[in-house]
Amino acid sequence: MAGIYIHIPFCKQACHYCNFHFSTTLQLKTKLLDAIVKEIEIRKNFFQSDMKKSYSIDTIYFGGGTPSILSRSEIEFILEKLRQHYDVSSTVEITLEANPDDLTKSYLTDLKEAGVNRLSIGIQSFDDDLLKYMNRAHTAEESWAAIQNSLTAGFESLNIDMIYGIPGLSTQQWETSLADLIRLPVNHLSCYGLTIEPKTALMDFIKKKKSAAPDDDLLVEQFMVASNFLEQNGFRHYEISNYALNDQFSKHNTAYWKGEPYLGLGPSAHSYQNNVRSWNIANNANYIKAIENNKSYFESENLAKTERFNEHIMTGLRTFWGINLDDIQQNFGAVYKNHLETQLHKIDPIHIKQMNDQTIKLSKTGWLWTDSILEQLFYD
Repeated sequence: MAGIYIHIPFCKQACHYCNFHFSTTLQLKTKLLDAIVKEIEIRKNFFQSDMKKSYSIDTIYFGGGTPSILSRSEIEFILEKLRQHYDVSSTVEITLEANPDDLTKSYLTDLKEAGVNRLSIGIQSFDDDLLKYMNRAHTAEESWAAIQNSLTAGFESLNIDMIYGIPGLSTQQWETSLADLIRLPVNHLSCYGLTIEPKTALMDFIKKKKSAAPDDDLLVEQFMVASNFLEQNGFRHYEISNYALNDQFSKHNTAYWKGEPYLGLGPSAHSYQNNVRSWNIANNANYIKAIENNKSYFESENLAKTERFNEHIMTGLRTFWGINLDDIQQNFGAVYKNHLETQLHKIDPIHIKQMNDQTIKLSKTGWLWTDSILEQLFYD
Protein backbone atom coordinates (compact mmCIF):
# COMPACT_ATOMS: atom_id res chain seq x y z
CA MET A 1 0.00 0.00 0.00
CA ALA A 2 1.22 3.51 -0.81
CA GLY A 3 -0.27 6.98 -0.92
CA ILE A 4 0.13 10.29 -2.71
CA TYR A 5 -0.66 13.64 -1.14
CA ILE A 6 -1.10 16.82 -3.23
CA HIS A 7 -0.86 20.11 -1.35
CA ILE A 8 -3.03 22.89 -2.81
CA PRO A 9 -1.80 25.98 -0.92
CA PHE A 10 -4.62 28.46 -1.58
CA CYS A 11 -7.49 29.73 0.57
CA LYS A 12 -10.13 32.44 0.17
CA GLN A 13 -9.25 33.81 3.59
CA ALA A 14 -7.06 32.89 6.55
CA CYS A 15 -8.71 31.03 9.43
CA HIS A 16 -7.53 32.55 12.70
CA TYR A 17 -6.28 29.23 14.12
CA CYS A 18 -4.51 27.77 11.07
CA ASN A 19 -0.74 27.57 10.64
CA PHE A 20 -0.64 25.35 7.54
CA HIS A 21 1.17 26.62 4.46
CA PHE A 22 -1.27 28.59 2.28
CA SER A 23 -1.76 31.83 0.37
CA THR A 24 -4.92 33.94 0.07
CA THR A 25 -4.00 35.14 -3.41
CA LEU A 26 -4.50 32.96 -6.48
CA GLN A 27 -1.99 34.88 -8.56
CA LEU A 28 0.40 31.92 -8.87
CA LYS A 29 -2.25 29.21 -9.12
CA THR A 30 -1.71 28.25 -12.80
CA LYS A 31 2.07 28.21 -12.49
CA LEU A 32 1.91 26.22 -9.28
CA LEU A 33 -0.34 23.55 -10.75
CA ASP A 34 2.03 23.30 -13.72
CA ALA A 35 4.88 22.83 -11.26
CA ILE A 36 3.00 20.08 -9.40
CA VAL A 37 2.37 18.27 -12.68
CA LYS A 38 6.06 18.53 -13.49
CA GLU A 39 6.95 17.22 -10.02
CA ILE A 40 4.73 14.19 -10.69
CA GLU A 41 7.05 13.29 -13.56
CA ILE A 42 10.26 14.23 -11.71
CA ARG A 43 9.43 11.82 -8.89
CA LYS A 44 7.93 9.05 -11.00
CA ASN A 45 10.48 6.56 -9.67
CA PHE A 46 9.91 7.47 -6.03
CA PHE A 47 8.20 4.20 -5.11
CA GLN A 48 10.77 2.14 -7.01
CA SER A 49 13.59 3.13 -4.66
CA ASP A 50 12.75 0.15 -2.46
CA MET A 51 13.66 -2.72 -4.74
CA LYS A 52 12.25 -5.29 -2.32
CA LYS A 53 8.66 -4.22 -2.87
CA SER A 54 6.28 -3.19 -5.62
CA TYR A 55 3.77 -0.54 -4.59
CA SER A 56 0.39 0.31 -5.99
CA ILE A 57 -1.19 3.66 -5.16
CA ASP A 58 -4.21 2.94 -2.99
CA THR A 59 -4.91 6.47 -1.81
CA ILE A 60 -4.66 9.95 -3.35
CA TYR A 61 -5.39 12.92 -1.13
CA PHE A 62 -5.90 16.54 -2.19
CA GLY A 63 -5.16 18.62 0.92
CA GLY A 64 -4.37 22.20 1.71
CA GLY A 65 -5.15 24.97 1.84
CA THR A 66 -8.48 24.56 0.12
CA PRO A 67 -8.38 22.02 -2.73
CA SER A 68 -12.02 22.75 -3.55
CA ILE A 69 -10.80 25.85 -5.39
CA LEU A 70 -9.70 23.47 -8.16
CA SER A 71 -11.86 23.06 -11.23
CA ARG A 72 -12.94 19.71 -12.61
CA SER A 73 -10.45 19.98 -15.48
CA GLU A 74 -7.57 20.78 -13.12
CA ILE A 75 -8.36 17.76 -10.93
CA GLU A 76 -8.75 15.50 -13.97
CA PHE A 77 -5.43 16.69 -15.39
CA ILE A 78 -3.56 15.95 -12.14
CA LEU A 79 -5.16 12.51 -11.83
CA GLU A 80 -4.39 11.74 -15.47
CA LYS A 81 -0.71 12.57 -14.91
CA LEU A 82 -0.60 10.45 -11.77
CA ARG A 83 -2.00 7.47 -13.65
CA GLN A 84 0.56 7.98 -16.41
CA HIS A 85 3.51 7.75 -14.04
CA TYR A 86 2.36 5.57 -11.13
CA ASP A 87 0.62 2.25 -10.65
CA VAL A 88 -2.73 3.60 -9.42
CA SER A 89 -5.07 0.94 -8.07
CA SER A 90 -8.47 0.51 -9.72
CA THR A 91 -9.99 0.81 -6.22
CA VAL A 92 -7.98 3.89 -5.21
CA GLU A 93 -9.48 6.16 -2.56
CA ILE A 94 -9.40 9.73 -3.90
CA THR A 95 -10.13 12.28 -1.20
CA LEU A 96 -10.59 16.01 -1.65
CA GLU A 97 -10.73 18.46 1.26
CA ALA A 98 -13.48 21.02 0.71
CA ASN A 99 -15.03 24.08 2.27
CA PRO A 100 -18.84 23.95 2.52
CA ASP A 101 -19.37 27.13 0.50
CA ASP A 102 -17.64 25.54 -2.50
CA LEU A 103 -19.85 22.45 -2.61
CA THR A 104 -22.58 23.53 -5.00
CA LYS A 105 -24.64 20.86 -6.72
CA SER A 106 -22.91 21.46 -10.05
CA TYR A 107 -19.42 21.35 -8.52
CA LEU A 108 -20.20 18.11 -6.70
CA THR A 109 -21.28 16.57 -10.01
CA ASP A 110 -17.97 17.73 -11.49
CA LEU A 111 -16.03 16.12 -8.62
CA LYS A 112 -17.80 12.79 -9.07
CA GLU A 113 -17.16 12.80 -12.79
CA ALA A 114 -13.51 13.75 -12.23
CA GLY A 115 -13.06 10.61 -10.12
CA VAL A 116 -13.13 11.97 -6.56
CA ASN A 117 -14.86 9.35 -4.38
CA ARG A 118 -14.36 10.72 -0.86
CA LEU A 119 -14.87 14.20 0.57
CA SER A 120 -13.48 15.72 3.74
CA ILE A 121 -15.65 18.74 4.52
CA GLY A 122 -14.31 21.44 6.83
CA ILE A 123 -17.45 22.23 8.80
CA GLN A 124 -15.73 23.00 12.16
CA SER A 125 -18.92 24.34 13.77
CA PHE A 126 -22.65 24.74 13.17
CA ASP A 127 -22.75 28.03 15.08
CA ASP A 128 -22.44 31.21 13.02
CA ASP A 129 -20.88 33.19 15.88
CA LEU A 130 -18.18 30.56 16.38
CA LEU A 131 -17.53 30.41 12.65
CA LYS A 132 -16.96 34.16 12.70
CA TYR A 133 -14.66 33.77 15.71
CA MET A 134 -12.53 31.36 13.66
CA ASN A 135 -12.84 33.51 10.51
CA ARG A 136 -14.35 30.71 8.48
CA ALA A 137 -15.69 31.63 5.04
CA HIS A 138 -19.02 29.79 5.34
CA THR A 139 -22.18 29.83 7.41
CA ALA A 140 -23.96 27.10 9.36
CA GLU A 141 -26.70 27.02 6.72
CA GLU A 142 -24.11 26.42 3.99
CA SER A 143 -22.63 23.60 6.09
CA TRP A 144 -25.89 21.66 6.26
CA ALA A 145 -26.53 22.31 2.56
CA ALA A 146 -23.04 21.07 1.64
CA ILE A 147 -23.50 17.80 3.51
CA GLN A 148 -26.96 17.19 2.05
CA ASN A 149 -25.82 18.11 -1.46
CA SER A 150 -22.85 15.75 -1.16
CA LEU A 151 -25.09 12.87 -0.13
CA THR A 152 -27.57 13.65 -2.91
CA ALA A 153 -24.69 13.73 -5.42
CA GLY A 154 -23.83 10.15 -4.45
CA PHE A 155 -20.81 10.59 -2.19
CA GLU A 156 -21.09 7.60 0.13
CA SER A 157 -17.79 8.29 1.85
CA LEU A 158 -17.83 11.56 3.78
CA ASN A 159 -15.58 12.89 6.50
CA ILE A 160 -16.72 15.87 8.53
CA ASP A 161 -14.11 18.00 10.31
CA MET A 162 -15.30 19.50 13.61
CA ILE A 163 -13.54 21.57 16.28
CA TYR A 164 -14.27 21.50 20.01
CA GLY A 165 -12.89 23.55 22.89
CA ILE A 166 -13.74 26.83 21.16
CA PRO A 167 -14.33 29.64 23.67
CA GLY A 168 -18.10 30.08 23.78
CA LEU A 169 -18.90 26.48 22.79
CA SER A 170 -20.79 24.78 25.62
CA THR A 171 -20.56 21.03 26.12
CA GLN A 172 -24.32 20.72 25.60
CA GLN A 173 -24.06 22.61 22.33
CA TRP A 174 -21.16 20.36 21.26
CA GLU A 175 -23.10 17.18 21.95
CA THR A 176 -26.18 18.56 20.17
CA SER A 177 -24.09 19.29 17.07
CA LEU A 178 -22.77 15.73 17.05
CA ALA A 179 -26.27 14.33 17.56
CA ASP A 180 -27.64 16.37 14.66
CA LEU A 181 -24.74 15.34 12.47
CA ILE A 182 -24.96 11.58 12.93
CA ARG A 183 -28.63 11.57 11.99
CA LEU A 184 -27.28 11.87 8.46
CA PRO A 185 -25.50 8.95 6.73
CA VAL A 186 -22.01 10.28 7.44
CA ASN A 187 -19.44 7.54 7.98
CA HIS A 188 -16.42 9.41 9.33
CA LEU A 189 -15.76 12.27 11.73
CA SER A 190 -12.55 14.09 12.62
CA CYS A 191 -12.88 16.02 15.89
CA TYR A 192 -10.00 18.29 16.82
CA GLY A 193 -9.46 20.26 19.98
CA LEU A 194 -8.75 23.92 19.30
CA THR A 195 -5.03 24.55 19.74
CA ILE A 196 -3.12 27.81 19.74
CA GLU A 197 -0.49 27.55 17.03
CA PRO A 198 2.45 29.95 16.71
CA LYS A 199 2.28 32.80 14.21
CA THR A 200 -1.51 32.65 13.91
CA ALA A 201 -4.03 35.43 14.32
CA LEU A 202 -5.61 33.57 17.23
CA MET A 203 -2.34 33.50 19.16
CA ASP A 204 -1.95 37.22 18.58
CA PHE A 205 -5.52 37.90 19.77
CA ILE A 206 -4.95 35.91 22.95
CA LYS A 207 -1.65 37.65 23.69
CA LYS A 208 -3.35 41.02 23.27
CA LYS A 209 -6.29 39.92 25.46
CA LYS A 210 -8.68 40.31 22.53
CA SER A 211 -9.75 36.67 22.82
CA ALA A 212 -10.05 34.10 25.57
CA ALA A 213 -7.74 31.11 25.39
CA PRO A 214 -9.27 27.62 25.14
CA ASP A 215 -10.01 26.15 28.56
CA ASP A 216 -8.08 22.90 29.17
CA ASP A 217 -10.78 21.40 31.40
CA LEU A 218 -13.42 22.11 28.76
CA LEU A 219 -11.24 20.54 26.08
CA VAL A 220 -10.95 17.36 28.15
CA GLU A 221 -14.68 17.31 28.87
CA GLN A 222 -15.65 17.78 25.23
CA PHE A 223 -13.12 15.17 24.07
CA MET A 224 -14.69 12.61 26.40
CA VAL A 225 -18.22 13.63 25.39
CA ALA A 226 -17.39 13.11 21.71
CA SER A 227 -15.68 9.78 22.31
CA ASN A 228 -18.40 8.32 24.52
CA PHE A 229 -21.33 9.68 22.51
CA LEU A 230 -20.00 8.59 19.12
CA GLU A 231 -19.02 5.12 20.35
CA GLN A 232 -22.50 4.68 21.83
CA ASN A 233 -23.84 5.42 18.34
CA GLY A 234 -21.73 2.90 16.48
CA PHE A 235 -18.60 4.87 15.63
CA ARG A 236 -15.21 3.36 16.37
CA HIS A 237 -12.77 5.78 18.00
CA TYR A 238 -9.77 4.48 16.06
CA GLU A 239 -7.36 7.41 16.38
CA ILE A 240 -7.15 10.26 18.87
CA SER A 241 -9.14 12.61 16.63
CA ASN A 242 -10.89 10.20 14.26
CA TYR A 243 -14.08 8.14 14.34
CA ALA A 244 -15.39 5.71 11.74
CA LEU A 245 -18.76 4.03 11.28
CA ASN A 246 -18.61 0.35 10.23
CA ASP A 247 -14.78 0.53 10.28
CA GLN A 248 -14.71 2.80 7.23
CA PHE A 249 -11.33 4.22 8.19
CA SER A 250 -9.49 6.83 6.16
CA LYS A 251 -7.11 4.79 4.01
CA HIS A 252 -4.83 7.76 3.58
CA ASN A 253 -4.34 8.69 7.21
CA THR A 254 -4.17 5.04 8.24
CA ALA A 255 -1.24 4.62 5.85
CA TYR A 256 0.58 7.46 7.65
CA TRP A 257 -0.05 5.98 11.07
CA LYS A 258 1.07 2.50 9.99
CA GLY A 259 4.30 3.74 8.42
CA GLU A 260 3.42 3.01 4.79
CA PRO A 261 5.32 4.96 2.10
CA TYR A 262 3.80 8.15 0.76
CA LEU A 263 4.77 10.84 -1.71
CA GLY A 264 3.95 14.48 -1.09
CA LEU A 265 3.60 16.83 -4.05
CA GLY A 266 3.46 20.61 -3.91
CA PRO A 267 5.00 23.25 -1.63
CA SER A 268 5.55 22.16 2.01
CA ALA A 269 4.47 18.56 1.26
CA HIS A 270 6.31 15.75 3.05
CA SER A 271 7.26 12.30 1.76
CA TYR A 272 8.43 9.05 3.35
CA GLN A 273 9.96 5.97 1.80
CA ASN A 274 12.52 3.37 2.83
CA ASN A 275 13.48 5.19 6.08
CA VAL A 276 14.03 8.47 4.22
CA ARG A 277 11.88 11.50 4.98
CA SER A 278 11.80 14.54 2.70
CA TRP A 279 9.98 17.86 2.64
CA ASN A 280 9.38 20.38 -0.12
CA ILE A 281 10.08 24.12 -0.02
CA ALA A 282 7.30 25.85 1.94
CA ASN A 283 7.14 28.87 -0.37
CA ASN A 284 5.00 28.96 -3.50
CA ALA A 285 7.20 31.22 -5.60
CA ASN A 286 10.44 29.46 -4.64
CA TYR A 287 8.90 26.04 -5.23
CA ILE A 288 7.74 27.08 -8.70
CA LYS A 289 11.07 28.65 -9.57
CA ALA A 290 13.04 25.58 -8.46
CA ILE A 291 10.81 23.20 -10.43
CA GLU A 292 10.89 25.38 -13.57
CA ASN A 293 14.70 25.63 -13.46
CA ASN A 294 15.32 21.98 -12.57
CA LYS A 295 16.83 22.96 -9.23
CA SER A 296 16.59 21.14 -5.92
CA TYR A 297 13.26 21.89 -4.25
CA PHE A 298 13.25 19.53 -1.28
CA GLU A 299 15.42 18.45 1.61
CA SER A 300 15.71 14.95 3.00
CA GLU A 301 17.11 12.98 5.90
CA ASN A 302 17.82 9.34 6.61
CA LEU A 303 16.11 8.34 9.81
CA ALA A 304 18.36 6.59 12.33
CA LYS A 305 17.01 3.57 14.18
CA THR A 306 16.18 5.63 17.29
CA GLU A 307 14.23 8.16 15.21
CA ARG A 308 12.31 5.35 13.51
CA PHE A 309 11.56 3.73 16.86
CA ASN A 310 10.27 6.97 18.33
CA GLU A 311 8.07 7.65 15.29
CA HIS A 312 6.73 4.10 15.42
CA ILE A 313 5.76 4.58 19.06
CA MET A 314 4.28 8.02 18.40
CA THR A 315 2.09 7.01 15.47
CA GLY A 316 1.11 3.60 16.84
CA LEU A 317 -0.09 4.86 20.20
CA ARG A 318 -2.26 7.48 18.51
CA THR A 319 -4.40 4.62 17.16
CA PHE A 320 -6.56 1.87 18.60
CA TRP A 321 -4.24 -0.68 16.94
CA GLY A 322 -1.52 0.35 19.37
CA ILE A 323 1.98 -1.14 19.24
CA ASN A 324 3.14 -4.73 19.36
CA LEU A 325 6.15 -5.79 21.41
CA ASP A 326 6.99 -8.65 19.02
CA ASP A 327 7.15 -6.10 16.19
CA ILE A 328 9.44 -3.92 18.30
CA GLN A 329 11.73 -6.90 18.90
CA GLN A 330 11.77 -7.84 15.21
CA ASN A 331 12.22 -4.35 13.75
CA PHE A 332 14.36 -2.64 16.38
CA GLY A 333 15.91 -5.31 18.60
CA ALA A 334 15.98 -6.35 22.25
CA VAL A 335 17.50 -3.10 23.55
CA TYR A 336 14.51 -1.06 22.34
CA LYS A 337 11.97 -3.65 23.48
CA ASN A 338 13.50 -3.81 26.95
CA HIS A 339 13.56 -0.01 27.15
CA LEU A 340 9.89 0.17 26.19
CA GLU A 341 8.83 -2.48 28.70
CA THR A 342 10.79 -0.76 31.48
CA GLN A 343 9.27 2.65 30.71
CA LEU A 344 5.73 1.29 30.41
CA HIS A 345 5.88 0.14 34.03
CA LYS A 346 6.47 3.77 35.07
CA ILE A 347 3.22 5.01 33.54
CA ASP A 348 -0.02 5.16 35.49
CA PRO A 349 -1.91 1.92 34.60
CA ILE A 350 -5.09 3.95 34.05
CA HIS A 351 -3.51 5.28 30.86
CA ILE A 352 -2.49 1.88 29.43
CA LYS A 353 -4.54 -0.93 27.90
CA GLN A 354 -2.51 -4.13 27.51
CA MET A 355 -4.75 -6.22 25.28
CA ASN A 356 -2.55 -9.31 25.55
CA ASP A 357 1.05 -10.02 26.43
CA GLN A 358 2.29 -8.20 23.33
CA THR A 359 -0.15 -5.46 22.25
CA ILE A 360 -0.11 -2.11 24.06
CA LYS A 361 -2.69 0.65 23.58
CA LEU A 362 -3.49 3.89 25.32
CA SER A 363 -6.82 4.28 27.06
CA LYS A 364 -8.99 7.34 26.44
CA THR A 365 -7.40 9.06 29.42
CA GLY A 366 -4.03 8.01 28.05
CA TRP A 367 -4.85 9.75 24.78
CA LEU A 368 -5.45 12.91 26.76
CA TRP A 369 -1.89 12.66 28.07
CA THR A 370 -0.24 11.39 24.88
CA ASP A 371 2.54 13.98 24.73
CA SER A 372 3.78 13.39 28.26
CA ILE A 373 3.48 9.59 27.90
CA LEU A 374 5.48 9.64 24.67
CA GLU A 375 8.21 11.66 26.36
CA GLN A 376 8.62 8.81 28.82
CA LEU A 377 8.60 6.11 26.15
CA PHE A 378 10.94 7.70 23.61
CA TYR A 379 14.47 6.31 23.41
CA ASP A 380 17.03 9.07 23.88
